[in-house]
Amino acid sequence: MAAGLVISAPASGVGKTTLTLALARAWRHRGLNVQCFKSGPDYIDPAFHAAATGRASVNVDSWAMDRGAIAHLVSRGVDADVVLAEGSMGLFDGVAARGVSGTGATADIAEMLGWPVVLVIDPSGQAQTAAAIAAGLRDYRPGLKLAGVVLNRVASPRHQDLVRHALNEAGIAVFGALPRHAEISLPKRHLGLVQAEEQAEIGKLIDEAARFVAEHVDLDAVLRSAASWSPQPAVNGLNVTPPGQRIALARDAAFSFVYPHMLEAWRGAGAEISTFSPLADEAPDASADVCWLPGGYPELHAGKIAANAHFRGGLRAFAETRPVHGECGGYMVLGTALTDAEGARHEMTGLLGLETSFAKRRMHLGYRLAELAAPMPGHRPGARLRGHEFHYSTIIAQPDMPLAVVHDATGAVIAETGSRRGHATGTFFHLIAEDR
Repeated sequence: MAAGLVISAPASGVGKTTLTLALARAWRHRGLNVQCFKSGPDYIDPAFHAAATGRASVNVDSWAMDRGAIAHLVSRGVDADVVLAEGSMGLFDGVAARGVSGTGATADIAEMLGWPVVLVIDPSGQAQTAAAIAAGLRDYRPGLKLAGVVLNRVASPRHQDLVRHALNEAGIAVFGALPRHAEISLPKRHLGLVQAEEQAEIGKLIDEAARFVAEHVDLDAVLRSAASWSPQPAVNGLNVTPPGQRIALARDAAFSFVYPHMLEAWRGAGAEISTFSPLADEAPDASADVCWLPGGYPELHAGKIAANAHFRGGLRAFAETRPVHGECGGYMVLGTALTDAEGARHEMTGLLGLETSFAKRRMHLGYRLAELAAPMPGHRPGARLRGHEFHYSTIIAQPDMPLAVVHDATGAVIAETGSRRGHATGTFFHLIAEDR
């Protein structure tokens, strides 16, 4: 039987990922098997979890997934000693309108699984107020259990004492307090953390984080606070259909935003996946029956993509007879042109008329519910797809036929409809699940 915990915080940027990685690695050093999950639509953190634990991590999402799908995904922790779910944003942050089984908030997952929450609190610029914030989070939703807190970035022993005293007065356990320590800071860029596979020293960084946290946090007390848990049989698994039997998947530093559960579901349904690198000027496998270009950072590599004639020609040849689909960054590469942050315009593959620009950044962020007006690989017209959009590009032109009617989480129709032309389709959202 595993011990289950949720790692959350009052807000983003206070150290959830660092603490999750450090706890996972520290317990692994003690000989425990640790399984991680990520609550919410984050395609970067699961790779860090895998680096820390040696086990694949997946996303669980209460807005896009039903309870059966979440139970199915979490059941992979059945053979673990400790199971950690890392939250997104603040503990109760989600959308205003309920989705399939919740609002997308970390609290939904904690309550659904019955796991206590360890809060990461950054008391910078405050002292006793940190206890008021923790107490408010503890009492905000009945049925949610707060295990305790870990303080991060405390300024001095006196500062720590003030905050600890206030938390003790409020009846909230303090598992430890971390001074500022630059050596365990994870580098960031505009869509989140720099990806794990791009950091050659990620193993050493996680080891240092584990050493530092073990020095300042009572690991045994944290573990004792966890809930004994064994997965319940899932009535339903994931509602994910592979886009084809043989899938050519673009995979490199420019095309890396793929939800792990999607790839697992495709393989679980019998699909074969072959990867290729557009940045290495590779074309999709000619024997595949569908090509999938995920999101990533094409804006950081636009010049190279534009110059890679073998990739571009091979993709165009593939699309003459077989479907090609792009998500977000992949959609942009299927378009006519992409203007980078410096204002340089780069020719893309031209399979769609989409033209995008990063010269004037505009953030697009949120859950998406799309009803397909035409088929896309793996999904029929009329299918209702749930996904998430996060990018900073501006649409200059989107002249092709719309792929779908797309709503945000409030039900409002948005302009990012996706496109279709010939065998090519694309969306700005990353697919998470199809409504049953």
